[in-house]
Amino acid sequence: MTIAQTIDHTLLRPDATRAQILNLCAEAREFGFYSVCVNSSWVEVAADALRGSGVRVAAVTGFPLGAMDSRAKAFETRWAVECGADEIDTVLAVGRLKSGETDVVLSDLRGVVEAAGKAKVKVIFETCLLTDEEKRLACRIACEAGAAFVKTSTGFSTGGATISDVKLLAAEVLGKCLVKASGGIRSVETALAMLEAGASRLGTSNGIAIVQGTSSGQGY
Repeated sequence: MTIAQTIDHTLLRPDATRAQILNLCAEAREFGFYSVCVNSSWVEVAADALRGSGVRVAAVTGFPLGAMDSRAKAFETRWAVECGADEIDTVLAVGRLKSGETDVVLSDLRGVVEAAGKAKVKVIFETCLLTDEEKRLACRIACEAGAAFVKTSTGFSTGGATISDVKLLAAEVLGKCLVKASGGIRSVETALAMLEAGASRLGTSNGIAIVQGTSSGQGY
């Protein structure tokens, strides 16, 4: 596997234009990234641009706060899949978790997993807002809900992925889910460190620089 094949090539800025989304897709084709990751309103555009390329489309839902009603999160997920999303990156209901409402968090995530159908679901924790024990609890809930991945961060809060968090998540979900590291991954050194720590996927808007830094995406 090459490092490019671990990267979700990401553009989630609110001011992203159609031209920028199409350029993101062209870059993903050129460099062989695993997927593009976009806001749900751009899924159909990205799916059309990438048809037949082998590059998947990932959509964020409940982004970036995770604090909307569960029905809205499930509806957005279902709509994104209908428009062509292969994967869903959904944000954990962080406040509910911190309130001890684990049944609400589990129901919320189960609703997304059910709405996603065959599309893989990644659950974004926003680890910078959680204690280590809350991160472990979130891992257990996400796996129980049927998620395919747990993910560190949105990149829109107070911190991104850290090596220690990736190791913690990987140890907790071992054999049940995979780990996606996201937020602040800007160099090949950081990318390789995240993979070594236990991540199977990387979310970054700096994928081209990372691939070029590994001798045209050589294996790792």
